Amino acid sequence: MLRLVLPKGSLERATIQLFEDADLPLSRSSEVDYRATIDDPRVDDVRILRPQEIPTYVASGLFDMGITGRDWIEETGADVVSLTELHYSKATARPIRLVLAVAADAPAGSVGDLPAGVRVHTEYPRLTRRFFEKHGVEADVSLSYGATEAKIPEIADAVVEITETGRALRAAGLRILETILVSYTELVANPEAHADPAKRRAMEQVQTLLTGALEARGRVLVKLNVPAADLDAVIGLLPALKSPTVSKLFGEDGFAVETVVSKNEINTLIPALREHGATDIIELPISKIVH
Repeated sequence: MLRLVLPKGSLERATIQLFEDADLPLSRSSEVDYRATIDDPRVDDVRILRPQEIPTYVASGLFDMGITGRDWIEETGADVVSLTELHYSKATARPIRLVLAVAADAPAGSVGDLPAGVRVHTEYPRLTRRFFEKHGVEADVSLSYGATEAKIPEIADAVVEITETGRALRAAGLRILETILVSYTELVANPEAHADPAKRRAMEQVQTLLTGALEARGRVLVKLNVPAADLDAVIGLLPALKSPTVSKLFGEDGFAVETVVSKNEINTLIPALREHGATDIIELPISKIVH
């Protein structure tokens, strides 16, 4: 039913892992194959292509649904339906930022301080030109094919580049002047395909699986028993998505409690629960959380 296009390159491994976590594992002949299959009746075809191209391909109807970054949607100006943000990137759940950067010792303090004719290199020429036009700065914008941060100062006066932490830019001796765009990975759809009820239902179901898998990352289910006298103290220790589930233990003056907590809290939470009267504590992994 659905033709999917997924990003190749820096997002490739993280995207494939997300689909596996969502119980939509990809099969392909090798890691360099651009074609893949998903053993699911909702998915007819899968291609793995550069994220720069994906908004245009989805907008034109070559694919029904795809994953790309907001940065490339804005750069191409493609007419796609944004189904949801998917909070993952190459290494973290943080978004990337598209930033304007100059040499660390450059005198400019903001984009408005840059002189007319400033040489700017970027992989996002359309978005960059719109940014400079908005700020009334005449800029000589050139397309960069990579290693953009290495072009200052001999080839460029400034660059527009993506970053997660800014570490690589600082290592190259650059300083961020402005954040142009905050970009999450997005699940997008072709407008015509999204208007089709059957395809839209399939898209929503795939979206539920993907977002559920992301929501479960870094969280575990904790189950425990607690005497009635200690219940309030134990409940006070427990974070929860909404509130802990509490049920009376059959034939005993106590309760069974379960809740979802962050994995990074569990090393301090379990000893504290035990100290406050909890017993039979169980920690379980979670595959999906669907609201």
